[in-house]
Amino acid sequence: MSFSILLEQLFNGFQYGMLLFLMAIGVTLVFGVMRLVNLAHGSMFMVGGYLASAAAQATGSFWLAALCALVGAAIMAAVIEILIVRPLYRRGHLDQLLATFGVTLTLNELIVVIWGRAPVFVSIPDILDGHTEMLGFPYPVYRLAITGVAILAGLILMWLVAKTRFGMLVRAGADNRTMVAGLGVNVTVLYTLVFALAALLAALAGMMSGPLIAMQPGVGDPILILTLTVVCIGGFGSLKGALVASLLVGLLDTFGRIFAPQWFGAAGNALANMLVYVLMAAVLYYRPAGLFTTRGGHS
Repeated sequence: MSFSILLEQLFNGFQYGMLLFLMAIGVTLVFGVMRLVNLAHGSMFMVGGYLASAAAQATGSFWLAALCALVGAAIMAAVIEILIVRPLYRRGHLDQLLATFGVTLTLNELIVVIWGRAPVFVSIPDILDGHTEMLGFPYPVYRLAITGVAILAGLILMWLVAKTRFGMLVRAGADNRTMVAGLGVNVTVLYTLVFALAALLAALAGMMSGPLIAMQPGVGDPILILTLTVVCIGGFGSLKGALVASLLVGLLDTFGRIFAPQWFGAAGNALANMLVYVLMAAVLYYRPAGLFTTRGGHS
């Protein structure tokens, strides 16, 4: 295998890792602030892709389609939080898991009713089509754009959490919700905003993935499994852990699917599918709370 191909796969793994990061920070935010493991998070990935496809066909503009996908997913998430999730905050985690899993099943079937089972696609905008030279080899401009947008979104989110009043409330709510409510902060609205923000990030990942993978019912389910794996490795509640674990998983999955079949033959395909979960098991064996979770559960 040539050096240029290795570099190309390195960029692919990094780009995949950054998409997982967009998903993982949504799960991390919701769990860190609301103590909710949201099994409907993968559905927001799917909804973002489908809304982008439908809006692109209706408007002919990729950029309007992106806006519609993000706003639509955030509004849908807010409605789900108000009607389904909010009554369950005082219930156990099992009730919350079952409810959000039910939302996933409902949205999967709703997609079938509206769009059918045939896969749909999103076209790459002309300005991002084609290839550019990267260290001596051609690389798709659109994949570079995905990486750049994911990095920018991550930086904006970290600034939002670290430097703004909203971020202060998010961090305070993650540490002591009762105290925040006692200071007069409307925790109910804060939860809705956090839930909608997490869905917006998932929809952004789904919308950007539209030109790369076929959008079909249930497309967000395997992404959710990988996202939860990332969060387990990095540590629930840790944005830094989500970033590091996303890159580890993205690179390991990308290179594992290339080298494992070459080194282990037919068994290599099965091994490539297992590598991420082997990594998770190893990390949890030595660090049961994840790589970056502090004693208080946050980082």
